[in-house]
Amino acid sequence: MKIKKRYFLQKKKLKKILNELGSYSVLIPSNAKVEMLEVDPHDIILVDGIPAIMLINDKPFPTLKGALTLKLSSNYVVVDMGAVKFMANGADVMSPGVVDADPGIKEGDTVVIMDETHRKPLAIGISVISGSEMVENDKGKAAKTIHHIGDKIWDLDA
Repeated sequence: MKIKKRYFLQKKKLKKILNELGSYSVLIPSNAKVEMLEVDPHDIILVDGIPAIMLINDKPFPTLKGALTLKLSSNYVVVDMGAVKFMANGADVMSPGVVDADPGIKEGDTVVIMDETHRKPLAIGISVISGSEMVENDKGKAAKTIHHIGDKIWDLDA
């Protein structure tokens, strides 16, 4: 990834991002050093030097490195170990591989996809169905992957 620009985030822009992050706003503590990296394909927000948030079409999403710092109790999808290798290659989440999901997930929500054994984040996605449908369905797509282990954002070294 080639960094086009790097600068500290203005308070006004930071406040807007915090509001849009919702429950993920805990990724940016009040005393953190927050920087913006303008890169292709998505801009990245560094929190104390860690790529914690990515902006897709100006909408903030947590990165996997950000999600690793969270205790996830909502907006999670747990996939069986057979799905892990596909998730590591950027595949979308298919309902047959889902063993558990937050029942509060609605279509269009940001979700953190985790493995069944270790409960470690594998990918960040956008749900295409509700959390209860993800577990109940035995075919079809459950979430669209937007960031996964091993992609350019994961490998970013700021």
